[in-house]
Amino acid sequence: MQLEEAVSNDATGRRVPAGRWPILIGQAVIALVGLYALLGSLSLGLWSSLGPGAGFFPAVLGIFLMVLVVLWFVQERAKPTEDAGAEAFDSAQIWAVVLSLVILAAALPFLGFQLSVFIFLMYHLSFRARIGWVKAVIISLCGSVGVFYLFTAVLHVSLPVATVPPLSMIGL
Repeated sequence: MQLEEAVSNDATGRRVPAGRWPILIGQAVIALVGLYALLGSLSLGLWSSLGPGAGFFPAVLGIFLMVLVVLWFVQERAKPTEDAGAEAFDSAQIWAVVLSLVILAAALPFLGFQLSVFIFLMYHLSFRARIGWVKAVIISLCGSVGVFYLFTAVLHVSLPVATVPPLSMIGL
C-alpha cells in the first residue's frame, strides 16, 4: 500500500494517516462524555449549604476529561505519523488493574479507605511500575491518607473507615 492510500484529509485540510482515525474518534467520544458529565452535573447543583453538591464532582471530572482530551489531541498532532498505533497491547497489565480494582472495592468496607488505597497504590507503584520504595511510600501516603483527609476534613465528604476491630480502634 502506498503512503498516499493510507492517508486522507481531515477538516483542517491536513493529511491524517489512516491509523490515526481511531485515535481521533476516541478523543471525540471522550470529549463528548466529558461534556455530557459537565452538562448533566449542572442540573444536580454544584454546591449546597453543607459543602459540595451532587453535581460538583461530576462537573470537575467533566472539565478534567475535556482538558485532557485537548492535551491528548495536541500531543497526537505533534507526533510523527509513523508512530500511530505503535503502542503494544498488554493484557497482563489490564488484568492486573481490573483485578486489583475489584479487590480494592471488596476491601474498602473492611479495611477502610486509607489502608485499602495505600495497599492498592503500593502494589501498582512498587510491583507494576517498579518505582523505588521510598517514592512509592510517599506517593501512596499522599494518595491514601492525604486524599482521605482532604475529602473528610476539607470537603466534608465521608469515606469508608475500617470495620475490623484492631484497625477501627486506631482510627483507620
